[in-house]
Amino acid sequence: MQVTTKAIVLSSLKYGDTSLIVRAFTESDGMKSYLLKGVLASKKGKLKPAYFLPLMQLEIVANHKNKGTLESIREVKVSAPYQSLHTDIVKNSVVLFLAEMLGNSISEEEQDLGLFNYLEYALHWMDIHSLSPNFHILFLLNLTKFLGFYPDTYQQNSPFFDLQEGSFCKTPSLNPLIQSENLENFKKFLGTNFEALNTIQLTKSNRRELLKTMILYFRLHVHGFREPKSLAVLNAVFT
Repeated sequence: MQVTTKAIVLSSLKYGDTSLIVRAFTESDGMKSYLLKGVLASKKGKLKPAYFLPLMQLEIVANHKNKGTLESIREVKVSAPYQSLHTDIVKNSVVLFLAEMLGNSISEEEQDLGLFNYLEYALHWMDIHSLSPNFHILFLLNLTKFLGFYPDTYQQNSPFFDLQEGSFCKTPSLNPLIQSENLENFKKFLGTNFEALNTIQLTKSNRRELLKTMILYFRLHVHGFREPKSLAVLNAVFT
C-alpha cells in the first residue's frame, strides 16, 4: 500500500556498500524500518543520505506492506527545515542522544498521533530557542506520558519516589528509589514546560545524577531498553 506520511528519522545504518536501513517514527503507522537501496552510490537519485540525519522531519511517499519486513521509500522531502539542530554542536549532541533514547523506547508499528505531535512540537521548540542544559531531562519526562509511565504525582510531598511503581511513597521499598536532593530536583520538572526550563537551577553533578535516574526509570519500564551509547558524549558536552 502506498502511503504519504510525515516521518521523524531515528536512525540510519549503512547496509552493504551502497544502501541504508532507516528507522523512522511515522505519523501514519508508528515505527517503521526502510531499506534504501543504492542511496549512498547514486548522485542523481531522489533519495539523498542528508535527508536521513537523526530527528530529521520528513514527508515521505512509501510502500508499506505491513508484514514486519523492511519497507521502501519512493519519494522524500523535508517537512520542517531546521535552523540549528544539526549545525550547533551542543544541540547536535542532544539530538543524537534523544534519537537513541526514542529508538530504544518506541517499538509499536501503530499510529500514535499524540506522541508524533509532541515530538514535532518539542523538536521545533529546541531548534528555534537557545538550548537549556535541562531540555533533554524534561523531554524524556514528557515522553513517559506517551509511553504509559508518567509519574503519579499523588502524595508528592512524600520523601521517596519508587521508580518501579512510578509513584511517591512515605516509606522506602526494596525497589530503586529517588530521595533527598535528587528527589527535590526531580520534582522541579513535574508539571513544568519548556518555557520555564531556565528557572530550574541545577549543578552539573545534580543534572548528571538526575539524568542517570531518568535512564534507569526508562530501563525499568521499557522492555528490552538498552543503555544509550551517546550518553558519554552528552555528559562531556554539559561538563
